[in-house]
Amino acid sequence: MKNLIKVERARHNLTQAQLANKLSVSRQTIHAIEKNKFNPSVTLAIKMAKFFGVTVEYLFDIE
Repeated sequence: MKNLIKVERARHNLTQAQLANKLSVSRQTIHAIEKNKFNPSVTLAIKMAKFFGVTVEYLFDIE
């Protein structure tokens, strides 16, 4: 599943560690999601979308 986490993170001037801290996950989780090696839970996907002020559909492209 492709995603725009890295794009949105950069747009908000956040490091992976800063975003992870705000979402209460590890930096490794953010890294794995950005590299498409891990798909977040529905709960985490919604939390990320709300944090960035976008829809889940925008943030994640289910191929």
